[in-house]
Amino acid sequence: MTCPTAPNIVLVMTDQLRADFTAGVGFALDTMPFLDSIAAEGTRFRRAYTTAPACVPARTSLLTGRWPSTHRARQNSTLSPLDVSRGDDLLDVLRGAGYQLFFAGKTHMYRDDPEEYDAFSGPYGHTKGPDTTTEQRAFTSWLNSIDMGPTSAPTPFPAEQQYAYRIVSDTIQQVDARDADKPFFAWVSMPEPHNPYQVSEPYFSMFDEDEVPHRSCGPEAAQAKGGAYKWLRDLVEEKRPGYDDNWRRYRATYCGMLRLIDDQVRRLVDHLKAQGLWENTLLIFLADHGDYVADYGLQRKGAGIPEALARIPMIVHGCGVRAKDNTKDFVSIADILPTVCEAVGRPIPLGVQGRSLWQMVTGSDYPAAEFSDIVTERGYGGLPYPDDARPPLHFPYEGSRYDELNSVTQSGSSRMIRHDRYKLYEHVVDDGELYDLDKDPMELDNRWDDPSLRKVKADLMQRLHRWSVRLTDDLPQGRYTARLAQHNWYRTSKKDGA
Repeated sequence: MTCPTAPNIVLVMTDQLRADFTAGVGFALDTMPFLDSIAAEGTRFRRAYTTAPACVPARTSLLTGRWPSTHRARQNSTLSPLDVSRGDDLLDVLRGAGYQLFFAGKTHMYRDDPEEYDAFSGPYGHTKGPDTTTEQRAFTSWLNSIDMGPTSAPTPFPAEQQYAYRIVSDTIQQVDARDADKPFFAWVSMPEPHNPYQVSEPYFSMFDEDEVPHRSCGPEAAQAKGGAYKWLRDLVEEKRPGYDDNWRRYRATYCGMLRLIDDQVRRLVDHLKAQGLWENTLLIFLADHGDYVADYGLQRKGAGIPEALARIPMIVHGCGVRAKDNTKDFVSIADILPTVCEAVGRPIPLGVQGRSLWQMVTGSDYPAAEFSDIVTERGYGGLPYPDDARPPLHFPYEGSRYDELNSVTQSGSSRMIRHDRYKLYEHVVDDGELYDLDKDPMELDNRWDDPSLRKVKADLMQRLHRWSVRLTDDLPQGRYTARLAQHNWYRTSKKDGA
């Protein structure tokens, strides 16, 4: 479809959604049939990555088009705008292009002031919402009582009380009250399927424990990898003995949560169609990062940058977007801002490091070398803690409560680069890591010192160095005039190679 005017833009963002958990990408269970159908009509990126496997760093990258080492929000506790280095961001660009700005859902970012939007509903959290009714307050109270889950029984509230349902209802109200003479940007930010792992019927029983595909590896893998993996695994086992015994149940619940989200996206799209808005709407669907979902015997996130956390679902559908299952190009959450800039005819702001995907999704020529690799970062700095460390945390060692993002799991600094079938890590100290993901998708066989991969390692390190230079901050702008790359593509010559 083509757009006669500036397209409406709907950004649906989920929290902690695995990229490989739908039938459309080969998962054994049909968890998100509607999103898979949308992907079949638009462009699905199979090699999409977050800039960091944590909420605030990733969401700040989406807004700014910059990596965490540049925008400086490197942990979830750095929420203040004063902690974020940026120029014009996504909201600035769209406001400058004449868009109405709507937001509904989880914020966990620096643009959380309702006054910055034409309509704002929230903030929703994982165990809190803007509750106004007795039943809403009861649901939120129940969420807090389950200690971030997972649960072993259906949620004792109807699906209409789930935050994903309420957020879509809020978005529908915002769209219906819009100024019809202006395009709109609706950011639909769902806290799910982030823990607590819970869901109402019929979703709780939709996928049986016995039909859940077997996980790729269990607790033995966390012990073998050591470091933060072992530390986190040991900590949670200490706090919740035997928690991993129920991994099939909570995986089934997670899959039910995906279907709940899928049904809400369908409900939103159906409403846009009924209002005659769908033909002029650009839909972007993605997550901020992934989830272990019991791989490594772990829940949530925290240790390392495995594919389960680093890869994200990313789908673009609508005005001018061609149907393509893109299995080749490495793209990033930081690419959303420059892509939207070109979709609405605005220049990409200085300081943006992401690359426009607009030519890619609309079927124009683009350089393969520019998208032949990608970088993800992790860590807030300093030295990494050893796996027997017991430093003070922001929660007690006693009791069942824990936060997987903490001083130990996020300590130090790491960067990983993906190219072709290989993945390389460089850490602030000690040796790096090198994996052949075709043979070792769970990253259990470190080939760093393997002489047969010497050339592969050298090539990846050169690519990572190039990215490190590229991620140097261009802000603040001084008196010199930068020569900006068209579409923010740097690698356009044949000698760059793929």
